[in-house]
Amino acid sequence: MAELKNCPTCGDFFNYTGIREVCAKCARGEEEMYEEVYRFLRRRENRAATIERIVEVTGVTETLLHKWVRKGRLQPALFPNLGYPCDNCGKLTTQGKLCISCTDDLKSGLRQFEAAQEFREAVTKSDTGTYLADRKKK
Repeated sequence: MAELKNCPTCGDFFNYTGIREVCAKCARGEEEMYEEVYRFLRRRENRAATIERIVEVTGVTETLLHKWVRKGRLQPALFPNLGYPCDNCGKLTTQGKLCISCTDDLKSGLRQFEAAQEFREAVTKSDTGTYLADRKKK
């Protein structure tokens, strides 16, 4: 069932069905911009263009370029300088939500946490109780 939402681009109301995040008018505008960007990138000399160069020439926003790369409409395999920002550090990435560096940091932190947890469990299991002898001073 559709729900009534405001278009994030123009502010108009539209029926959100889960397919498009914007109203029909803005979706047509985005599609026209996509066609312009794709025509620009199809030319051999522009395939290695950076995001800044594409924005400069076509007038499309970086956010829209990132959205198209994230959705797979513009593929970094064909256009090597395209990507979208890592959700953690903002560095460009081409897959997932995190860049390789942030993924490695996260994995390292998880390994350290698991090792510390295993150590705590081992200490708890081996600790059968410590008995202290009552030493009286003589």
